[in-house]
Order: sequence, then structure tokens, then C-alpha cells
Amino acid sequence: MIQFENVTKSFGNRPILRGVNLTIEKGKTTVIFGVSGGGKSTIIKHMVGLLKPDRGIIRYQGRRIDNINEQELREIRKKIGFLFQSGALFDSMNIGENVAFPMREHQKLTPKELNRKIDEKLTMVGLEPSVVRSLYPEELSGGMRKRVGLARTLALEPEVILYDEPTSGLDPVTSDFITQMICRLRDEMGMTSVLISHDIAESFKAGDHYAMLFEGVIVATGDKAAFQASPNEVVQQFIHARSVGPIAFH
Repeated sequence: MIQFENVTKSFGNRPILRGVNLTIEKGKTTVIFGVSGGGKSTIIKHMVGLLKPDRGIIRYQGRRIDNINEQELREIRKKIGFLFQSGALFDSMNIGENVAFPMREHQKLTPKELNRKIDEKLTMVGLEPSVVRSLYPEELSGGMRKRVGLARTLALEPEVILYDEPTSGLDPVTSDFITQMICRLRDEMGMTSVLISHDIAESFKAGDHYAMLFEGVIVATGDKAAFQASPNEVVQQFIHARSVGPIAFH
């Protein structure tokens, strides 16, 4: 679905990605692990064209997207949903208006169709439309805001969803709900997902394929069993919550 070929990216004199090679398989959930500030968010921002690589190639369904113009990129972005860590809701809009926003921007719907879709997406994420539609983000808990963010992400029925720390700051019950939603979208809708997270337990429930980013390169990949059994020292330090020290890779 998405492919990175030797992608590099620096900010000023600081290299973040040093030659990333990564394949995101269609209909699967790929989890990208890595230390804080190591470049995981940089990778997913490249997937929607929010950042451009310094070198390398990025493909979406076989088509290069690293060198296309902004108009072509907007069409690609309609197919890719992005759930930000904060939920990124508009504080000045109520919940119904937040979910409606992308549909108003990109679809021509009658008021009746729009209202039906708002209710449908809120129900999908376990929220009662009649209760939450008229509320504002500040009136919701962090977990509910994250669900509304997911409802808005689903509004345009994307082919891919990118999750940036979807369970960060949530209680265990809400974290488990979000994980179940990711699995349901894959199992019932064939959704392709990319998940970056420090929540190891929830990530191992949700993922099909795993990749470890360290010092700007992908140092290990595999399904759950292969990844957990990886001889790579960084992988073992990370999944067993030990400090990841300076390790040389060749």
C-alpha cells in the first residue's frame, strides 16, 4: 500500500531518517516502534506529504507521491486518515460540527445525508450521537476526544489510517477500546493502518506487522512472533522496557 525506498530526512544539521526502507501491506496493521524523538512521527508525516524527503522514494499503491504537486497530493490525502495524538479537534466547533468538517469540505451531501453520516461515525466509535453531538471538546474526557477524532478520521472513509500514539494518556479501559476499534476496522472493513506507539501491550494486540526504528533506520521487521523473537538487541531492550543505549549497526 505504501512503500519507502531509502528515505532520508534532516532538520537543519540533524539527520532524522538515514535511509528508511519500509513496506506497509494492504489490509494489515503495521506498528512502528522507536524511542521518543527518533523519527516515528516524521515517517507518518511523509506518508501524507506533510513532509518531503531529502532523498529517496515514497510510493502509494505503486505511484510515487514524494514528487507530486500539491493538487495531486490533496487527492491522495483524501484516501489517508490521520489520527493525531491530541485528537486535534476544533475547540470552536461542537462535536457534530467537528465530525462534519471534512465531509463539508470534500463531499456534496444534503443536510439529511450529512446528519446520518455524523451519527453513523459517532456510533462506530462507541459514542451516542444524541448525547455528544451538541457538546464541545472541552466538555469531553481525553478518551472521548480521541474517539471523536477517530470518528472524524473515518468521515471520508479512507483507505489507510495513520495513528499517532492513539492510546497515549488514556486509561486502560479506553486504551483497550481504541485497540479493539483498530482491529475491527481491519477485520470488518479491510482497513490498512499504520500505528506508532509506546504502548507495547496494546500494540501487540493490534498489529500484524512490526518495525523497529533506531538511529534513523529500520533495524528489524516481522510479524508478532518473529519480532518478539528477534535477536536484535534494540528490539529486545525496547519490548522488555530496558534502556536503549548506543549500539552500532552495520
